[in-house]
Amino acid sequence: MSIPDHPEAVSQVAGEPSRSRFIVSYIVGFALFMQLLDSTVVAMALPAMARTFGEDPVRMNVVITSYLLSVSVFIPICGWVADRFGARNVFVAAIVLFTISSVACGLANSLGQLVVARLLQGMAGAMMVPVGRIVMLKSVTKADLMQATAFLTVPALMGPVLGPPIGGLITTFGSWRWIFLMNLPVGILGVIMACIYIRNIREEHVPPLDWKGFILMGGALAGLVLGFEMLTHGDASWPISSGILGAGAAALWLYMRHARRTEAPLIDFSLMKIRTFYASVVSGNFCRFDISASPFLLALLLQVVFGLSAVAAGMITAAGAVGAVMAKFLITPLFKQFGFRSVLVVNGMASGLAIGASALFTPTTPHLVMAIVLFVAGMLRSTQLTGINTLTFADISPERMSAATTLSSMLQQLAFSVGVGIAAVTLQASMSARGDTELSGFDVRVGIIVVAVLAAASAIGFSRLARDAGDEVSKHHTDERRRLDDPASGGHH
Repeated sequence: MSIPDHPEAVSQVAGEPSRSRFIVSYIVGFALFMQLLDSTVVAMALPAMARTFGEDPVRMNVVITSYLLSVSVFIPICGWVADRFGARNVFVAAIVLFTISSVACGLANSLGQLVVARLLQGMAGAMMVPVGRIVMLKSVTKADLMQATAFLTVPALMGPVLGPPIGGLITTFGSWRWIFLMNLPVGILGVIMACIYIRNIREEHVPPLDWKGFILMGGALAGLVLGFEMLTHGDASWPISSGILGAGAAALWLYMRHARRTEAPLIDFSLMKIRTFYASVVSGNFCRFDISASPFLLALLLQVVFGLSAVAAGMITAAGAVGAVMAKFLITPLFKQFGFRSVLVVNGMASGLAIGASALFTPTTPHLVMAIVLFVAGMLRSTQLTGINTLTFADISPERMSAATTLSSMLQQLAFSVGVGIAAVTLQASMSARGDTELSGFDVRVGIIVVAVLAAASAIGFSRLARDAGDEVSKHHTDERRRLDDPASGGHH
């Protein structure tokens, strides 16, 4: 059972003004955008950081790796911490730590200092976004879940798309330190808004922390995420990445054994028995591969193969972010009219086609045509991810929201790493098949097609959903049911 910290917060969520409930979604979405923008923009600044610290550019990848490791280790504990100390308290503390560690990154005078700050930033990020999602889920009714989720999905898609051009602009015309320092005003605003608009709800009965499960699952997720991330470093890292992946898989197996013998395991895999949750995290992850892989592949195609500058390439890919925003106005009526199963199946296949269309780009393709294709892909991607993220919690009871958020956040984090790993492995396999060590446009196009096929394949899993899956959330057939149940309209009971 959830209890508020203050008596005035006892009023039911359904009784709150609609606008107030959606402000919570905007606050959480803003935090999500800040984290994802930071994660993608840093890669563009690594060469400039290397020059500042006098380091080998190759070594600078530890700046990204340290952050990924920290996020992976602490995500499994986010739900328990939110239930134990209160979701708003943890969310605000995470924003504060993320902001302070961002400032520390911007003021770092050595690679070692930067890595320590990034580790703290990763720990904060692991709490900030999943706990923010818990806050949102406990602040809206099922009837408002679709619209609230749309507010979260748009920044999630915009961050990876806008990160590279923003990073290119900052490092070209300013200092890389501003990449981190710009989080300061955003973080301060986020803390103020969270304290004003978000209620602090804690669970009344929270089991003791499963320390053994935390160590095993944190190690498993860290090993799997790091292993897939290292696949992007070329052939030389494959033996190491394979070993790390093996260690992560072994830790996961040990956790599964431990969880079966524990009364209150840290991660509740029994949630996978809920059909809508299972479809959203398994079939949905085939779509999430695209979120991390497509920006990576498009950057290679536009900058390495076509020779465009980072800023010019960023202006083209930004069309995808615009499409994601525009889709927000169509998503709710679309799912209400056709339901989850129909939209996710048709839109999943259409997303695959739109992603695959970018493989047809050539150096002579007009930039406007590229932008239009990416705009359409962004709209379809936004629609698909909003539907998936809403369906994840459509049949989850309030007392299991924290557990469901933890498990889905873990699997999403893994999917993002797997997506880039699949792209990297495909590029290497294509180059090996050609007997060449130099990347070509053909290799990148093969990678894009593979990602497109995986996104389209998600439709297979969604086609197995019940016709009325998630109807309580999408309100599909609601009007028809009311007519049938209303004797005055000629219906019957």
